[in-house]
Order: sequence, then C-alpha cells, then structure tokens
Amino acid sequence: MSNNGSSGNGKMPFIIAEIGINHNGDLDIAKKLIDVAAFSGCDAVKFQKRTIEEVYTKEELDKLRESPWGTTNREQKYGLEFEEEEYDEIDRYCRGKRIEWFASAWDLQSQLFLRKYGLKYNKVASAMLTVRPLLEAIAEENKYTFISTGMSTLEEIDEAAGIFKNAGCPFELMHCNSCYPMPDGDANLKMIEILRSRYGCKVGYSGHEVGLQISLAAAAMGASSIERHITLDRSMYGSDQAASVEPGGLLKLVRDINIIRKGIGTGKKVVTEKEKSIKEKLRPINWR
Repeated sequence: MSNNGSSGNGKMPFIIAEIGINHNGDLDIAKKLIDVAAFSGCDAVKFQKRTIEEVYTKEELDKLRESPWGTTNREQKYGLEFEEEEYDEIDRYCRGKRIEWFASAWDLQSQLFLRKYGLKYNKVASAMLTVRPLLEAIAEENKYTFISTGMSTLEEIDEAAGIFKNAGCPFELMHCNSCYPMPDGDANLKMIEILRSRYGCKVGYSGHEVGLQISLAAAAMGASSIERHITLDRSMYGSDQAASVEPGGLLKLVRDINIIRKGIGTGKKVVTEKEKSIKEKLRPINWR
C-alpha cells in the first residue's frame, strides 16, 4: 500500500480509487469496487455526493433522458445517488476493509451531511473549484483536502488556494483535465511542477484517460497522489465508465506506481553494498 506524505511517513503517491457514481446506484456494486480497491492496495476510495434539487435546475432535471431508471434527467440523477442508508453501510464496510473513504460534495448541504462520518479527507471536485461558500465550509473543517484543478484558470486556482491558506487548512492540488475520456495529448503533465512551484504545496494527478501510461508518468514526475476512476466493466452504463480502470488494470497501476516510487530513490549518490563487491571484481587493480 502506498502512503501520503500528509500521514507523516514521507512515502507517496497516495492512491485514490474514484468510485464516484460508477456504482450505478447499486450498493452491492459499490462494495465490489471497494473490494477491488482494497485488494489492489489503494489508500482510499472516493464517492460523489449531491443534493439533486440544489445542484440542478428544474429545467435541467425535467429534460428527457433515457436511463435504467426512467426517461428524465431527474430519474437518472436520483437513480445514481446514494443517501444516508447507503453511506452508513459504506462507512461500516470500509472500516471493515481497513481502507479510507471520502467524497466530493457538490453542494453545501452534502458537505454538511458528510461531516457525520468523521472522514479523514475532503475533496473539491474540479466543477466546484469556484464555489466559494462550499470551499469555505470545507476549509473550516481543517481536514487534509485534495483540490482538483480541471477546467480552471490559474487565477481561479489562486482564489481557491487562498481560501485554504487563509483558513490554515492543509491541502494539495491535483492537476487534472476534465474530459471523459481525456486524449493523451491533453495531459500536460508539466503542470504538476508548475503548480507545485506556484503554490508551494504538494500536487497530485487526477486522470481521466484511457490506459495507465499517463498516470504512471505522473507518478514518475513526483505527483503526490494519483486518482483514477474505477469500474467493474467499462461497458457498464454511465458517463464515467469509459475513462475508468477495470480491476486488472488497477492492480497493474498500483504495482507499477510502487515500483516507480522505489526506483526514484533519494537523489543521493551512494555506492550500494551489492555494488561494492562488483566494484572489487571489475575495477582494474593496477589503476586503483
């Protein structure tokens, strides 16, 4: 299992399995995804919480939309949304699996709802980065917060980071492109170092690409966290499924990230113990 530097052991990246709404409103699917994340060695699973009538207008909810739950956006949104009964069980189940869980709230009411669980982490979704009242409510909790920066300008990130700095709330930014799926050429991973330098904080990566290579490159470039959507099967219903990682891919991702982390090392030049014996054999005696 990987570990976030915020936990004090200096190891990273912190690996987040984003379940989001890929459970399709089915608690059994959510549990299977938690199982996948825990077995793969992820540090946490993440969900999304919305108060439907607060987040979406009546006009939007009334629009026609075919889904397994009916023919309107409203039926689809409610079909995907977990409520207190489901989150109580998710909390119990994750504790049993010894894996952290948290959620990105899309409105103030949802953030207040999540407080009952005493979660270790908070998350600001890219879409919510400019919603100041929500950010202020999150920052006042003083929990370590992951802030995704997709579809945001540097000026917008400046304001969001300022809210957390002024509140003394620990946070890290997550470089992100909010296309689902994201074309590999739009990853722009050099932003990881730019954000780290500009804001003086840790910077992770929240990926929506197909495949694993971009996420592995982000880990190699020093991303402090890696977040990927996960699914049981990319062919399942849902807008996020195509940009998600299936169970076998998640196992490979966590394995390879940990190999990369070990390979990056300390940056200090040393002759290892194994090298010393090789040195004795290979260095010319007459030249010593």
